[in-house]
Amino acid sequence: MQKVNLRSFNQKARFHKKTFRKFLKKVEKNPPKNINTIVDTVDAAVWKEIDCLSCANCCKKMSPTFTAKDIKRIANHLNMTEQAFKDKWLYYDKKDGDWMNKNQPCQFLDLTTNMCSIYEVRPLDCAGFPHLKKKKVTDYIHVHQQNVEYCPATYKMVEKWMELIKV
Repeated sequence: MQKVNLRSFNQKARFHKKTFRKFLKKVEKNPPKNINTIVDTVDAAVWKEIDCLSCANCCKKMSPTFTAKDIKRIANHLNMTEQAFKDKWLYYDKKDGDWMNKNQPCQFLDLTTNMCSIYEVRPLDCAGFPHLKKKKVTDYIHVHQQNVEYCPATYKMVEKWMELIKV
């Protein structure tokens, strides 16, 4: 497993963003019949190469969506009321109807270790990130199109898909 060099990754991601997004749109429109097998194979290979703790770019540059259950669970863990938790850390995105972090990087990220201070009760969105194996795969392609510029694992997944899927 290799450590992620964020500077190098950001350059590669910017350079390949349009190509990757175009490829993902084609896969979304015309997915191969064996896409779930490809996803499972690629997922296993990606995690042999990517060390999330050397990166934490998702926590530095993105915000998870917080469900009502997430808010309740985390507020309880922090001995706060749900309203106090929302007032202190979150804002409501009216466009998407989601509760999001007010600030970046995430308030729960320890920048010296890249570890989450509430890992055991983190939002479900964080627990599932980067959603590489979500089924039905084609329903998550729009998520991968966004994540490819932030997440080295998603980038690596798309890179490997491009080797295996001809569109």
